[in-house]
Amino acid sequence: MKRFLEHLAFWTIYTLQDALLEMVWMAPALKDYSPESQWWISVHIVMALNIPKLLIAYFVMYVTVTKVINEEGKLWWNITQACIVAVFSVVLYRVIFNYYVLPIAAHNTLAVKPLFELSRTLLAVMDIGFGAGVAIALRLARIQLAGKEREKNLLREKHSTELKYLRNQTNPHFLFNTLNNIYALARKKSDETAEVVMKLSKILRFMLYETSKDQIMLSQEIKMLDDYLELEKIRYNERLTITFDKDIDDESQPVSPLLLLPFVENAFKHGVSETRFNSYVYIALTLRDGMLTFTIENTKEDNGSDEVTDSIGLSNVRRQLQLMYADHTLEVYCKPTTFKVHLTINLNSHANLSLYHSGR
Repeated sequence: MKRFLEHLAFWTIYTLQDALLEMVWMAPALKDYSPESQWWISVHIVMALNIPKLLIAYFVMYVTVTKVINEEGKLWWNITQACIVAVFSVVLYRVIFNYYVLPIAAHNTLAVKPLFELSRTLLAVMDIGFGAGVAIALRLARIQLAGKEREKNLLREKHSTELKYLRNQTNPHFLFNTLNNIYALARKKSDETAEVVMKLSKILRFMLYETSKDQIMLSQEIKMLDDYLELEKIRYNERLTITFDKDIDDESQPVSPLLLLPFVENAFKHGVSETRFNSYVYIALTLRDGMLTFTIENTKEDNGSDEVTDSIGLSNVRRQLQLMYADHTLEVYCKPTTFKVHLTINLNSHANLSLYHSGR
């Protein structure tokens, strides 16, 4: 119904403006008629001559264009069909003009000329070409815009699917590391094993119900990091010093879930767990007016190389940042005995990839 009303509005507007031009053009021949009669005569003429315009316009819009887009039939044959209909429309235009417009609509006020007199035939071609051409151009513009919108939606779907895949990789990666921690405690028959299992249960509950969301509050992400750090403190006891400094102006600020955890995981898996002596993990989190700054530094074993190699967690979070935040910087520093990550994100540059669900 909406499409029908759009088409009706277009042809109504076109008819009115064409009737106005027709009235100006016919003024000398209709000088004996009142302005009101001249207007209605012009409308009558234009509506009669709209018939061949509608024929060629809708044939090209919904037959030729549709077949070309869907690659139905041979291109040359589709174009030939359109040309045949165009020629037929011109002939129909001239027939209507000579045998209906002149004697009936125009009340014999115009001179009668041969059916295919050159000047009037060229006028028919231009009149049909303008009216049908505008309609066809609008149809092609609509198709192009719809195609661009579909492309955007497909890109959103692709990015959304990729993001879910990356987060699903993070979850088992985290679970694998934590289960290793529990295994180490169980081997030592530690009394803290039950407490660790309970903390793990809380973290897994968070991952099950919160990480499917597009965004969560920063306070929730911080709580999850705190719980994870508690697990690691239990595992390493005195040989590990953990410092977590926070300077947050708005803990309800939305943030992509599991954005910071891979950096913390990496500090333990590829840093603390590989060192034989006392270790430290220093974390600083700052939020000011939507600008988040996250720094994490940890000790590591001196392996004689300063080359930075991405783990699964770091590779995933790099890609998540690309998908979710247009404005961010990520710097990684690897020194002989320390590893440092510095991340800055404009949280207001978050890309809402779920918009494609609305069909926009």
